[in-house]
Amino acid sequence: MTTGILIAGFGGQGILFAGKFLANMGMLEGRHLSWLPSYGPEMRGGTANCSVVLSDDPIGSPIVNHPDVLVAMNLPSLDKYEDEVVSGGTIFVDSSLIGRKVKRADVRVIYIPATQLAHENGIATLANMIIVGKMMKECDFLPYDGIEQAVRTVVSAKHADLFDVNMKAIGIGYQYQ
Repeated sequence: MTTGILIAGFGGQGILFAGKFLANMGMLEGRHLSWLPSYGPEMRGGTANCSVVLSDDPIGSPIVNHPDVLVAMNLPSLDKYEDEVVSGGTIFVDSSLIGRKVKRADVRVIYIPATQLAHENGIATLANMIIVGKMMKECDFLPYDGIEQAVRTVVSAKHADLFDVNMKAIGIGYQYQ
């Protein structure tokens, strides 16, 4: 099984960190993986994206042109990538920041007010990980029980104090109905 994931939003929303977390989850599960961040001027507030491929087989290309899963954390990202998702794929929408509905009927759509939930829980910068938690609940490509080790891997020792809040954010997303 191969899953192509595209996470997109504004620079500063933790797009690359969320992708790095998913890639580390895949690595801990023994999967083949690629993590391809796209940044540059995007880090200054434009759109940024990150492609993650998780596979049981070797990966031919790290580029995700037609994702199985799209995480859209802002309207420009939804506008740009909605039509690229494969038929039968899944789109996660941060409904706190995106006021419109997905136009397609051939994809599964999950709306989660991730930014609002992050603010309400005192973790304003972790909407990205709230969506990751919801993705882990709704998609079966990675098990939830491996998150602690993956968070420890991506949260540097310098920022060890952020371990608990990242775990909290993932849990909020996982539990969100």
